[in-house]
Amino acid sequence: MLVQTVFPSSLAATAISGLTLILLAILGVLEIAGIHLQYSKFFNVGSSSNSASSKKIKVPSKVGMFLLYAPTFLAGLASFWLFPDGDLRFLLVKSAVTLHFFKRLFEVLFIHKYSGGMAVDTMIIILVSYFTLSSSLIYTQFLTQGLPQPSVDLKYPGIVFFLIGISGNFYHHYLLSKLRPNKGSKDYKIPTRGLFGLVICPHYLFEILGFLGLSLISQTLYSFSVSIGSAFYLMGRSYVTRKWYLSKFEDFPKEVKALIPYVF
Repeated sequence: MLVQTVFPSSLAATAISGLTLILLAILGVLEIAGIHLQYSKFFNVGSSSNSASSKKIKVPSKVGMFLLYAPTFLAGLASFWLFPDGDLRFLLVKSAVTLHFFKRLFEVLFIHKYSGGMAVDTMIIILVSYFTLSSSLIYTQFLTQGLPQPSVDLKYPGIVFFLIGISGNFYHHYLLSKLRPNKGSKDYKIPTRGLFGLVICPHYLFEILGFLGLSLISQTLYSFSVSIGSAFYLMGRSYVTRKWYLSKFEDFPKEVKALIPYVF
């Protein structure tokens, strides 16, 4: 069945796909273990490393988040110029990657409310990761041009999943932004609207659906590895998020799960 749903992959591409999946999954395990990326609100919670962190060069969080996404968005735009030809599937992959990071930049500029700063070294690491993963998604798709198409065509269901994912993620990010009374506020409230009544991280759930949609459009082994690995990472993030809300709010409803309604 795997052979029917993905393009043929070279040994090198298969190895890179496997390594990407493992690395992303490890990040999810590290989140659960309490080792968080420094842009996370969980970083240094209950940690003794605050003094070391305070000595790092930082930029305002909004600037840092914008710089995380801008190079990858520009790379997506550049792919239309670098690879002007190709089939419909390749066009859809380029468009999906570019739209995903356009949405993120839009949210940084007009939706999210930030406080504090982001360490420059962390910003660079995440920037390079986003850029590498997304550029590799596009280039891997370019390498499929001229190859026989998978016998099971999943790109149209992929479009549906991608649009549902990106829309649901945007909507729940919007709801989260309304919980903070003003920019710079560090006050947190329990979100309740949308799917927040069922899971504390519906924005992650929809982000996973968006990644799934992208992999269904692409149908390369590498895209499925990125999607599955990202899902593992976001599972770790959602687990820690629920744990954080439980520790911060005594009235947090115990029936609200982390990521998957009624399950996890």
